[in-house]
Amino acid sequence: MIRVGLAGYGLGGSAFHAPLIRACEGLELSGILTSRDVAGRVDSLDALIAGCDLIVVATPNATHFPFAKAALEAGRHVVIEKPFTATVEEADALMALADRQQRLLTVFHNRRWDSDFLTLRDMLPRLGAVQLFEANWDRFRVEIRDSWKEAPDGSTGLLADLGSHMIDQVLQLFGPPDALQADMAKQRPGVRVDDYFQLTLFYGDMRAVLSGSTLVASARPRFAVHGMGGSFIKHGLDPQEGQLKGGLIPGSPDYGLDPSPGRFVTPSGTTELLPSGRGNYLAFYQGVAQAIVSGAPPPVLPNEARDVMRIIELAKRSADIGERLKLPI
Repeated sequence: MIRVGLAGYGLGGSAFHAPLIRACEGLELSGILTSRDVAGRVDSLDALIAGCDLIVVATPNATHFPFAKAALEAGRHVVIEKPFTATVEEADALMALADRQQRLLTVFHNRRWDSDFLTLRDMLPRLGAVQLFEANWDRFRVEIRDSWKEAPDGSTGLLADLGSHMIDQVLQLFGPPDALQADMAKQRPGVRVDDYFQLTLFYGDMRAVLSGSTLVASARPRFAVHGMGGSFIKHGLDPQEGQLKGGLIPGSPDYGLDPSPGRFVTPSGTTELLPSGRGNYLAFYQGVAQAIVSGAPPPVLPNEARDVMRIIELAKRSADIGERLKLPI
């Protein structure tokens, strides 16, 4: 058994990482670094590292780098909650350290295993040459939460929180863009971090437009993808977050099932309902276990997560200066 230490037991640690680790064959949740009174609680990062083979860093974004660095220096494998780090330089330093230590380093970009994204990826060839890819992640939340996620430390905000998932999904489908342009805003009274963004990624004549907002009561389509062969439209979010919060165990018959179908609309106007595939966040930790035991590639390559960080950094710069910026990454 691979002994796993979980640093952080907020939403990410308690609702995502802990139940997935417990459900994954070959992994054993051996310790949790938290101030909460939970079984297996430890009081220090050193104690967590000392008793485990794999450290999962699910702490506030600004602490990802020092926590992961300490674990790698101690010879432990490391999983980091997204976003990878606060800066590209920190990501590069961790990647170099993991190479020197010959230890696994990966990032929890779990939204690669969303039901709607898996469905979209599988049916993408039916759309032909994609000309417009739109992804939206909307909420309606006027109140400002007393949370590190709303503290302006340079590593927080909606783009880093939700946008990192959306950027990773686009990079998985289309690779790195030629250029980008971003608009970011603080729209709620008293908010100190971005709570709205629109990011356009340019791929020749194709555009990928990613948007997130905290003030949309009637959510836009999660995906609206338009190609020469038709359009794919999907409303609603993958159900796994709600299921995990509600205590549904991964592997249960209903786990990962999204009851809301997507729609494939042909150029002639006919519509086909497409049942959503089963979401499967457990696949991430199954990939982690396999990588540690057999040396297989990790489920998310660290350079892929680093590319997401580079896009975020360039998007912030683009929004600041109001200009389109060319890549490569």
